[in-house]
Amino acid sequence: MAGLVPAIHVLLGQREDVDARDRPGRDEITSARPAPENEMKVIGLAGWSGAGKTTLLTRAIPHLLKDGLRVSVIKHAHHAFDVDVPGKDSWKHREAGASEVLVSSSQRWALMHELRGAAEPRLPELLTKMSRVDLVVVEGFKREPHRKIEVYRAANGKPLLFPDDPDVVGIATDTAVETTLPTAHLDDIEAIAAMLLRSAISVEDVLAKCEAEG
Repeated sequence: MAGLVPAIHVLLGQREDVDARDRPGRDEITSARPAPENEMKVIGLAGWSGAGKTTLLTRAIPHLLKDGLRVSVIKHAHHAFDVDVPGKDSWKHREAGASEVLVSSSQRWALMHELRGAAEPRLPELLTKMSRVDLVVVEGFKREPHRKIEVYRAANGKPLLFPDDPDVVGIATDTAVETTLPTAHLDDIEAIAAMLLRSAISVEDVLAKCEAEG
């Protein structure tokens, strides 16, 4: 949903038992910063529920903000989610049948769009609704064909995604993983931030890729 105020900024980290070859310094993060001011880049964070994607992202956002990046987030949610509060005026408007309700104040504005039986929009359509920032991090949408960093936690007991997903271009994990992909420990926020920035591609390239792959 377009411009849900301030554009935020993003991401993350290493340990000895994980491949440290890609551990960057601050200069590398700065040099990886998306270039022209009006170019928006996109990278995903994918992983099974419980892997810690949201925790990782909330640690990374302040880190990227310090480097002057404008960052926004698209998050996939379960079908029953609601950002409204039952009984509030905006909720009553939606319950009465309004297709969209826009709520605005001096601090933020939010647009709620009711699908009312229509198909859930795919990632390309959602990306076109975002205000231009330096980096959009997509949390979830693991079945969409965009570049992703896999978030993997050993205790989760789930299989790794990367062997079956060619769009995974790096792994943030708390355990050793046998792979040629760049890896970083879940606690090494600086290394993960550099990996995200280095792996992000322009929103135009993401849209073209999604269209080509259906």
